[in-house]
Amino acid sequence: MTYRPTKATFLMPLERRLPSLLYFAASLAIGTAVLVAPYLSPGSWLYNFVVVGDRHRIMGTSTFALLIFGSALAAVIRQNMAGVILHPDGIETREVLALGVPRFNRWTWSQIDRVCIPEPPPADAPKAPPPAAKGALPRRTKIQLHLWNGTQAFLPTVSKNVDLSVMLERVAMARAIPIEGGTGLIDDLGNPFGDDEDDA
Repeated sequence: MTYRPTKATFLMPLERRLPSLLYFAASLAIGTAVLVAPYLSPGSWLYNFVVVGDRHRIMGTSTFALLIFGSALAAVIRQNMAGVILHPDGIETREVLALGVPRFNRWTWSQIDRVCIPEPPPADAPKAPPPAAKGALPRRTKIQLHLWNGTQAFLPTVSKNVDLSVMLERVAMARAIPIEGGTGLIDDLGNPFGDDEDDA
């Protein structure tokens, strides 16, 4: 019997997705202005800028608004595709690097030798902890995977990082993958993510 969690998707934090959302909102505002302008009185500023101004432009405002809307929609879709996906057979990460370059990684559970999970700070810890003493190891902030070939991989921070950590911790416990650190939220193994299935 093997432990196979159902598929779960964890999106990037809102602050990472906010620029694309603001861009999309601006494109909607521009598109609305272009659609409304022809119905305004001829003396209004928006009518003169859109309708009258288009007579002397190489690219009309309607074409410009469509290009902006398409670009903003693509940005929103690209950001919402980024994140961490847990499959029954492994982990998948999707990131958007500089200039919109995508990066994709996938590992099966059998390729993971150890999972390092950040420990939550104490409840009475200050919001801005003092810097670590000289020579001390910095506090881990990202989930780290030690892979079978000796390499290491860091999972990107997601909006529900605690939920991702708990799910990884459960999978690691069920599959006897060593865990370093932990959330401290696991009381029993349980199986809220999926039923055990026989290996074919």
